Amino acid sequence: MTKVLTVEGMMCGMCESHVADALRKVPGVEKVSASRSKKQARVVCGPEVTDAALLAAVNATGYEASNVRAEPDGPKKGLFGFRKK
Repeated sequence: MTKVLTVEGMMCGMCESHVADALRKVPGVEKVSASRSKKQARVVCGPEVTDAALLAAVNATGYEASNVRAEPDGPKKGLFGFRKK
């Protein structure tokens, strides 16, 4: 499952690293990417990971996280939109 959080306050690459590191410490989180330009963090995690845990992890670092939304994990698509096997 992929969850996307809105994160305010990231100004540089170190900010992205701090947010990503905090999210990686949440049990059940598998993969994280943070983007200051998009003002968001993307988290691949198991279904046991709660939105509250993700928000708390980011907010504890001094950044403001909100608006967690889940993205469905659908089939992967190739270059021309065809499903990969």
